Amino acid sequence: MDAAAPPSVPSSRSFSPSGPPGGPVVVERAEGVGGELVLRRAGEHFEIISNGVFLMDTRNGESERLLVRTALEGLAGPVRLLIGGLGVGFSLAEAVAHPAVARVTVVEREPAVIAWHRDVLRPFSRGAADDPRVRVVCADLVEWIGSGDGDTGEGDGRFEALCLDTDNGPDWVVTPGNARLYRGAGLAALAGRMGAGGVLAFWSANAAPAFEAALRERFGSVEARAVPVPRGEPDVVYLARNPGPDPGPESGL
Repeated sequence: MDAAAPPSVPSSRSFSPSGPPGGPVVVERAEGVGGELVLRRAGEHFEIISNGVFLMDTRNGESERLLVRTALEGLAGPVRLLIGGLGVGFSLAEAVAHPAVARVTVVEREPAVIAWHRDVLRPFSRGAADDPRVRVVCADLVEWIGSGDGDTGEGDGRFEALCLDTDNGPDWVVTPGNARLYRGAGLAALAGRMGAGGVLAFWSANAAPAFEAALRERFGSVEARAVPVPRGEPDVVYLARNPGPDPGPESGL
């Protein structure tokens, strides 16, 4: 594995296997970049909580897998793939299983999440972080996109597929700074990372009409795919292709 993750920092992480009888059990608490992260066990599954807000769990993952599958549709290999947000690993596992994928760069800002994939979450990512095609970068995605980091195997910093799952969607970001990814400057920076014929894909826990409109202003082809879930409104995967001309000086992050 070609990893850029920093060593673990035990002083900021604590194990606390506690919880109400019959309810989720706290496996670990970590002081993360964006605040407190909690990993909980609920039966055979795990949940990640950020600052008291539920982010994701290991119960389904169909929309996270679809995020990658739809981005790769119609792309001939070799494909360089960017995944924004490691999460519980469903997207990464789907990526390394695809025969067209030659290289995967995962950008995850929380060291604790990366560490969990070395142990308790490893079965859900199917050990994909150890695949020699995979590079895990511990960095804030917003900052990384604008940094010019170009280690994609060809040195130009571009990807044929970019799959973003850093928030609960454009309307429900984990931290305020992530909102930049979903508007003009952020979309322009992401478009600059797309290789020829590339696809930009976003996961959302709900339909986001204003975000879809912003995509249509910047890209020639936009598609929204609803993914039914057991409870609540469907998840949505947004796909954008054919970026338009750079809008100018406001395109920087």
